[in-house]
Amino acid sequence: MGRPDVVIFDLGKVLVDFDYSRCAQRLALAATLSAPELQKLIDHSPLLCQYETGQIDKARFYREVCALTGYCGNQQEFEPAFADIFTPIEPMIAAQQQLRARNIPTFILSNTNDLAVSHISRTFPFFSGFDGYVFSFEHGAMKPQEKIYEVAENVTGRSGTEILYIDDRLENLEPARRRSWQVIHQIAPEPTIRLLKEQGLL
Repeated sequence: MGRPDVVIFDLGKVLVDFDYSRCAQRLALAATLSAPELQKLIDHSPLLCQYETGQIDKARFYREVCALTGYCGNQQEFEPAFADIFTPIEPMIAAQQQLRARNIPTFILSNTNDLAVSHISRTFPFFSGFDGYVFSFEHGAMKPQEKIYEVAENVTGRSGTEILYIDDRLENLEPARRRSWQVIHQIAPEPTIRLLKEQGLL
């Protein structure tokens, strides 16, 4: 395969780490559920999926969380408690900035929600340095559904081996492989960066 024209990054666990236990601990201070119960609800209930595919908006999401958990804080208190769960993965951020310096277009393809995107865009300056963004909540589909990969091809203007995609979840890489994208399964930043160098991108 030749050198790809563009690089698409997943967001969570690739560019930023996240920990929903931080959210659960804060919400538990004003809820009837314990922090572990809250974390399980966020991680495993259909509610977050509905929010991250745009089926419900942030106001509805807040009301549903209140109903399910007994949370009694207002929405202005809830939003930062829910969204402030991210820490930057600095080696990957540096790698993206090197790609940008070499005029290689970079994009983000992420299953996420508007509260997370707003928080990350306010908190981490690197986030503004991409050529385009594909967010599940804006397109009514999430990885590994085929639709969102089609959207990514439209946004990048590339297809097949012209695209290199980096994701930490194997199930999200399979649709990309079927579309003949080049892929990197991110286990840790160092192997990912080594593969980017081997492809002549860094």
